[in-house]
Amino acid sequence: MGFELRGGWGVKVNETIEAMRDQWKSMSGMAGMFLMTIFLGITIQPVWDKDEVRAFGAEGTTQTGYIFLELALIGIFTFVIIWLARKNLEIIIKGFIMFSLYFSLMYVVVPYIALILQLTTGTQTNAFLITFIINFILMATLWKYPEWYIVNLVGVLVGSGVITMIGISFVPTLIIIFMIFAAIYDHWAVNGSKHMLELADTMIDLKLPILLVAPKDKGYTFLEEKGDVMKENIERPSQEDRGDFNIGNQQPSKGGRDALFMGLGDVIFPGMLVISTLSFLPETGQEITSFFGTIHSDPLMVALGTLFGGLIGYFGLMTQVARGKPQAGLPLLNGGSILGYLITGILVFGPAELIQEISLF
Repeated sequence: MGFELRGGWGVKVNETIEAMRDQWKSMSGMAGMFLMTIFLGITIQPVWDKDEVRAFGAEGTTQTGYIFLELALIGIFTFVIIWLARKNLEIIIKGFIMFSLYFSLMYVVVPYIALILQLTTGTQTNAFLITFIINFILMATLWKYPEWYIVNLVGVLVGSGVITMIGISFVPTLIIIFMIFAAIYDHWAVNGSKHMLELADTMIDLKLPILLVAPKDKGYTFLEEKGDVMKENIERPSQEDRGDFNIGNQQPSKGGRDALFMGLGDVIFPGMLVISTLSFLPETGQEITSFFGTIHSDPLMVALGTLFGGLIGYFGLMTQVARGKPQAGLPLLNGGSILGYLITGILVFGPAELIQEISLF
């Protein structure tokens, strides 16, 4: 028996399916970078899961005040970047962000360099020195030749470092509060004030890995991308013009080139909850040993369930992106991750272990 969708919702469904079919390569590539960033964070989590490394110490892991501080810093950062861009001070933006990226890379590059040295020379001596050199080369390449694969490489590495840095610093309850407020802000910033779209165009114009790029066609080059992608998506919405601050599509160029964009924050927020789950849920179940340390199977199951929930949110987001207008990514991505955490956590631990005691200060 066959069914045919006619008119109304049927037309929208058919259009969405057709649009997703047309973009499946770029959507799959973006999903792959989403997974790679978080999996890298999972591998290095045992290295950094120590009280002396947490951003606000062991006591700060349960203090809500630090979450509001992080939210305030995000707002201030966004305002300052947009103000500098309007004043044509892009060189200051680029220098500050490149400096921040350089040190964020340390979190992920150091463990892997130390591993390589241990396997090849039997010692980890000079791991930090070699990492500083490698990071400098990456930053210099990014500055001189910011093609999409260089931007993605740095973005994935930076993203995995950031999710690890924040994930080990707060218990899951605080991360969830952070994610809820961030999702509300993202929705307002994309669909209300639309200043997040202006920020995205600034990052695209400066070719900075605050976003990930998934080309639709082989001939695509990020070097020719102009910083008006999101603005055009708002001013000229059409069936071919599908976009998003967090995830967006440029109007195809003369050569038929096209790309999907996703803000790095769309990976970082679900990833933070994954890493926090590994760091703070009870260490029960089978021990799993890797080159970087030991994790336990029960929190790992919840972490993977959280990641799966984020992927479900990603698929839901793709159905919206394909329909044509800019979309805030965090409501769906964060919502899916939180649901994945709660459902898997209840199955593995029961509800009592999922909500940690927190304080304001």
